[in-house]
Amino acid sequence: MSVDLSVARTFRSRYREVVADRGRLCAGIDPHPELLEQWGLPVSGAGVHAFGEICVEALGPVASVIKPQVAFFEAFGSAGFAALESVIAGCRAEGALVIADAKRGDIGSTMAAYGRAWLDPASTLSSDAVTASPYLGFGSLEPAIDLARKAGRCVFALARTSNPEGAPVQLAHRDGVSVAQRIIDAAASANTDGSSTLGVVVGATREHGLDLGGLNGPVLAPGLGAQGASADDLRGVFAGSDLSWLLPASSRAVLQAGPDPQQLRIAYQQARDEVETSLGRSIS
Repeated sequence: MSVDLSVARTFRSRYREVVADRGRLCAGIDPHPELLEQWGLPVSGAGVHAFGEICVEALGPVASVIKPQVAFFEAFGSAGFAALESVIAGCRAEGALVIADAKRGDIGSTMAAYGRAWLDPASTLSSDAVTASPYLGFGSLEPAIDLARKAGRCVFALARTSNPEGAPVQLAHRDGVSVAQRIIDAAASANTDGSSTLGVVVGATREHGLDLGGLNGPVLAPGLGAQGASADDLRGVFAGSDLSWLLPASSRAVLQAGPDPQQLRIAYQQARDEVETSLGRSIS
């Protein structure tokens, strides 16, 4: 399906609008088997579907951005993908933006197919954004980036992830510049049109020394809560960055409050308010 940019709102405008209204906290939806059991749900496609329905009810109307972890749905095959489709459609219908945390990465026509799967409005998996791996070369993401730009969507490129295993590759230097910084710089170059089509993923769990000042796009910062980062850490970890683009993400710390939808919503709102207080803004 071809999409005319003249009628598709930019990701920038949609992101700014929802964050101004609902705050800067991305809610992760990770139906881990242990969490399914904790919620009293079967570790099956049916369990994942029920888990997703609860999350949509609790978080869809209040969260600015929701990030389903694709792998936990994909593990249950077609039933898992059906549950994921329901989560994506349900959250978007409630006004939340959805980032499909798929971390896809390939070249040429294959990357184009991944782009169509996650970003084409005609796809049943169509999301507002997708995470992608640039480690086959940043240019390998171009087919998905092109579609995102036309459709008013966003591609989040993995730059400095929160897992320690990423350091040997992401912090490798050439001519005094790390791989992670080169990814950020490439994303910044792609955002010069003002659409903010490119975001980056930079973990919130440690200071990184990266220059994000010229990105002009969102910074997805996983690691809040169970992975060890706190709301109070954000200003230090992202010192010098444009905090209006910072999107901290929390999954397990919020989901532990389930399965009651009301308690789940309260947990999200409390975590969001902590983030907004730390970053200098409050949500009424």
